[in-house]
Amino acid sequence: MKDVPAILDRYVAATNAHDPQTLSACFSADAIVLDEGRTYRGRAEILAWKEDVTARYKTTNTPLDYQWQGETLMARMRVEGTFPGSPAVLTYQLEFKDGLISRFQVA
Repeated sequence: MKDVPAILDRYVAATNAHDPQTLSACFSADAIVLDEGRTYRGRAEILAWKEDVTARYKTTNTPLDYQWQGETLMARMRVEGTFPGSPAVLTYQLEFKDGLISRFQVA
């Protein structure tokens, strides 16, 4: 089984520190994020997305487990914050390129 890329640990740490700037640096320049029915492309849009999510929800992530499905990492996270239904268990579908997150989808 493949290892979990170290960038995911940095993503979780930046999320939990409520640091959108560091978090956006976890993504490749051409990364795509799909969340809440919207698509964000590139670091500038991803930074704006994370600034908004951080301001609204103050989320923290606790990794529960990981499973590879081909080149996609399914990461189950316990997500807590100021959103309705908190805490929730969400699955992040992640792909990686050159050590960075290239695709991120909240399932």
